[in-house]
Amino acid sequence: MLAKCYSGALNGVDSSAVEIEVYAAKLSSSFAIVGLPDTAVKEAKDRVSTALKNSGFSSKEEYAVTVNLAPADVKKEGPIYDLPIAAGLLKATQRLRCEDLDDYALVGELSLSGEVRRVRGILPIVMEMKRIGRRAVLVPEANAEEASVVAGIDVIPVATLREAADFLAGKRAIEPVFNDIASLVEADGDSGDDFGDVKGQQLVKRAVEVAVAGGHNILMIGSPGSGKTMIARRIPSILPPMSAEEALEVSKIHSVAGREKCAGTFVTRRPFRAPHHTVSSIGLLGGGTHPAPGEVSLAHRGVLFLDEFAEFPRQALEVLRQPLEDGHVGVSRAAAAFDYPSRFMLVAAMNPCPCGYFGDQVHECRCTQSQILKYQQRVSGPLLDRIDIQMGVSGVPARDLDALEPGEPSAAIRARVVAAREVQRERYRGLKGVVTNADARSRDLKDICRLTDAAADEVRRTMESLGLSARAYDRLLRVSRTIADLAGKREVDQECIMEAASYRQLDQTGGQFML
Repeated sequence: MLAKCYSGALNGVDSSAVEIEVYAAKLSSSFAIVGLPDTAVKEAKDRVSTALKNSGFSSKEEYAVTVNLAPADVKKEGPIYDLPIAAGLLKATQRLRCEDLDDYALVGELSLSGEVRRVRGILPIVMEMKRIGRRAVLVPEANAEEASVVAGIDVIPVATLREAADFLAGKRAIEPVFNDIASLVEADGDSGDDFGDVKGQQLVKRAVEVAVAGGHNILMIGSPGSGKTMIARRIPSILPPMSAEEALEVSKIHSVAGREKCAGTFVTRRPFRAPHHTVSSIGLLGGGTHPAPGEVSLAHRGVLFLDEFAEFPRQALEVLRQPLEDGHVGVSRAAAAFDYPSRFMLVAAMNPCPCGYFGDQVHECRCTQSQILKYQQRVSGPLLDRIDIQMGVSGVPARDLDALEPGEPSAAIRARVVAAREVQRERYRGLKGVVTNADARSRDLKDICRLTDAAADEVRRTMESLGLSARAYDRLLRVSRTIADLAGKREVDQECIMEAASYRQLDQTGGQFML
């Protein structure tokens, strides 16, 4: 007898439908899986057979079983097909009475005892099952919360193979689960340390506010203990909330990455990723033997914080160029090509030299000129050109800390950031992929950044004095547009241009990382 049901195959952060056909005949005892399965899929025959026996579905008769995963030219990977193969086999051998099994989609790995285990990539799979018109999708209980945000399809959580079979046979009622995305995002509270803990550092905190408001990349250069990491770690407390569309977009990436890389289920807070400086280029960019999103994609619509920037491998840093420019990563392999979104805000922090005190007013630098030059050259010019804001961070003397008042709280800064982001949201409404000023297309800058006459003159003077590249010119305009948005200005005036130019401190020092 022939049985059919549906599941999905991951393709980057998206999914394609897989039709699972199971044919069983009373000929001999055999079990074959065809349709370009990988090793994990081929091993499903042993997991499924044992899970069926331990779930009370043993049979005295022997069957020749053939499982076809269509389309046959798409590679099938992972254990997600265990549950649909088991359901199809039960129907094909007439141990499951379910006339409309092909109306259902099933996803889940089976343990030998018959438990349904969590799988990665459940969110894009459920979205694809909705698109092709399945009535309901059976998912592992551990994936139910993540999958339940997809409206328009019943998400049925199952803990065991027996539960799934009883539900399909009409012997057990299981209520579908559903969560409203907007409600989840609105209910998510703020977290993280507060900027009120940061005393002094007004210029740096202002630069960070501008960077967050416009989604601009920022590099902080300072001696050890000057507060670079302290400030960076408080950025999550001023990030604006995600929209429902952004939350779904980010959650798809984290779903595909799996819980070994990402804690939690549905993502309601902007990501803040801080990989160690020993991370490889594949760890940052994504890919590998079994391609998966890297840190630049896991930070999509959030922040990628690279502490000790110059300590990262040169090759790892250089792969950041294309994601910073294009907002996505293309990973090509012999079997397929994948595209991962990577529109993130880069926050980097580094020392100016190996000992950390080059240019410091208190401590003496112990490095030679060649050591300093070699250290600074670990960060290439083309990469620095893609960083909108470059700020020196000078430490606050310990004797002054007690005398200084607490800093402005994160709530006040966040309110200004949210207001500026709302202006940008209205400005770029209808433009695909453009959310912030940092995303703005070069061809639109003339209309977006309308300059006063004095501002236009200031731009020309800045270009000549700093010798900015065309890319740096565009980034100068984007930052100045964000400064104007924070001030509620319709046009970019001279004051906005001057402030934006002051944030390119490496251009002002001829590329020297001095404090």
